This record gives sequence, C-alpha cells and structure tokens, in this order.
Amino acid sequence: GGGGGAAMADGDGLVSVDYEVYGKVQGVFFRKYTQGEAKRLGLVGWVQNTSHGTVQGQIQGPTARVRELQEWLKKIGSPQSRISRAEFSNEKKIEALEHKEFQIVK
Repeated sequence: GGGGGAAMADGDGLVSVDYEVYGKVQGVFFRKYTQGEAKRLGLVGWVQNTSHGTVQGQIQGPTARVRELQEWLKKIGSPQSRISRAEFSNEKKIEALEHKEFQIVK
C-alpha cells in the first residue's frame, strides 16, 4: 500500500488494462497491426482471437501511451477491419511491466 502519488503526473506511471474489440476484426490482420502499433508505442502485452469473433488482450506501459493504443483500438484498427466497439476493463496501476514484449497469442 501507501498513499500519495500527487507528485507523479498522470501519464508517467505504468498501467495495465484488458481490452476486447468487437466488429469485423478477425481475418483482417487485426492482431498483426495491433502488435505493430503497440511496438511502435513501446507497449507490452498480448492479443488473440476469441472463439466468439472478437479480439482480446492486455496492454501494459506508460499511461499516455496506453491511452493512444486504446484510441487506436476504438477508431482505427487494421485497414480492412470494421470496429463496432472496444471495451476496456481491469485497469490498474502497476509497478513494473509483467510482459517482455507484445505478442500474438495463437
């Protein structure tokens, strides 16, 4: 535990957040583009297809960068994808990254 954190500007700390993206997101290289965007932003985590036609995963990294990928997942995605919505859950501050890289889970 421990309180405080006022001195740390929001955007500097590390966060972890789970995501699920709905729409036409399978068979359109969505995972490959998500991995590429995450690596460009210096984020770690994973992405996978689900059995019910969505893409899900987890993102970890600096808050501001994570926000950028969240926007990307909501609005852009891969060129052929059609995103209906993206949902984010289990957001929490973390002390250290729990993944080595951003990987595609088969």
